[in-house]
Amino acid sequence: MIPAEKAATISNATFVRPAKFYLSGFSNIPHVKYFYVFLCFVYIMTVLGNSLLLSVIYLVKTLHTPKYMIMFNLALTDLCGSTALIPKLLDTFLFDRRYIVYEACLSYMFFVLFFGSMQSWTLVTMAYDRFIAICFPLRYHSIVTKPAIAAMLLFAWVCLSSLIGFTVALINRLSFCRSLVVKSFFCDHGPVYHLACNDTSLNSILSLIAITIIIFIPLVLIALTYVCISIALIRIASGEERLKAFKTCTSHLILVAIFYLPLVGTNLASLTSSIHPNARIINSSLTHTIPAFLNPIIYSLKTEEVLNIIKRFCKRYRMRNLTSSKKVSSLLLL
Repeated sequence: MIPAEKAATISNATFVRPAKFYLSGFSNIPHVKYFYVFLCFVYIMTVLGNSLLLSVIYLVKTLHTPKYMIMFNLALTDLCGSTALIPKLLDTFLFDRRYIVYEACLSYMFFVLFFGSMQSWTLVTMAYDRFIAICFPLRYHSIVTKPAIAAMLLFAWVCLSSLIGFTVALINRLSFCRSLVVKSFFCDHGPVYHLACNDTSLNSILSLIAITIIIFIPLVLIALTYVCISIALIRIASGEERLKAFKTCTSHLILVAIFYLPLVGTNLASLTSSIHPNARIINSSLTHTIPAFLNPIIYSLKTEEVLNIIKRFCKRYRMRNLTSSKKVSSLLLL
C-alpha cells in the first residue's frame, strides 16, 4: 500500500490531488511474462492486419462505398484503441514502471474508453447497414449513402468523445487522501474513482450512464435489427436466397459476439459471483485486445470482395518480383 502523503500534492485541508497512481494489475501471476509476449504478438498482428485493411479500402476505389466506410472506421478505431492500450500496458508491467502521473492516467483512461466505445457504436452502424440491405433492398442505395454514413459516424465520434471527456473530467473534482493503488491493468474509470475519499455519487451515476450508452443500448439496437432481419428472411420464399442473405450478416454477427460476449460475461460474473482479481484482470485485458486483433482477419476471410482484392495484390507483387528477377538474371548472363 502506498502512503497517500508521499504521492500527493495537497492543495488545501480537504482536497488532495495525487501526483501519481500505482497500477497493481498482473501481480503474483506465475509465468506472466509469457502473457506479455502474447500481448506483444497480438499488438503487432493488430497493427499489421488493420493497417492492411485500411490501405486496401483507401487505395481501391471500388471499395469507396458506405459499407466499407464503416469497415474503415472500425479498423481505424481498432488500431487506435490497441495503440492507446497495449504499448503502455507492456511498458508498465513488462518493465515494471507501475507508477503513472495523474494527468497521464486521465489521458490513458480517456483514449482507451473512447476508442472502445467507438468500436461498440461502429458495430451498431454496421447492423443498420445490414438491416437496410435485407429489409429494404430496393431502397438501400438511396438510404445508405456516403453522406448519411459519414454523418452517423461523425455524430458518434463527437457525442462519445464528449461523454467520455466529461466522465474523465469529473475525476478532477475528487480528493484522493487514502490509497493510490489502482487495482487494474490500466487507469480504468471505476477502479480510479473508487479510490476517492469524498462524495463519488456523481461519478457513479455518470459511470452507469456511460455503460448504458456504450454497451447496453448498442446491444439492444443490434438485437432489434436482427429481429427485423429474421422476420424479413422468414418471408423470403426460397431457402437458397434466405441463406445467401444471411451469409452477408455472418461476419458482423461474429464481430458482435467477439466484442460483446466477453465484455458482458466478465461484468455479469463480477457482479453475481466472486472472481479472483487476477482472473478478472486477464479476462478484461483479453476483452480489450482480442477483438481488434480478430476483426481484420474476419473481414478478409468472410468478405469475398476484400479477400479477392488482397489475392490480386499478392499476385501482382509476385509477378513484379518474378519480372525483376528475370531482368536481373538476363543482365548477369550478358
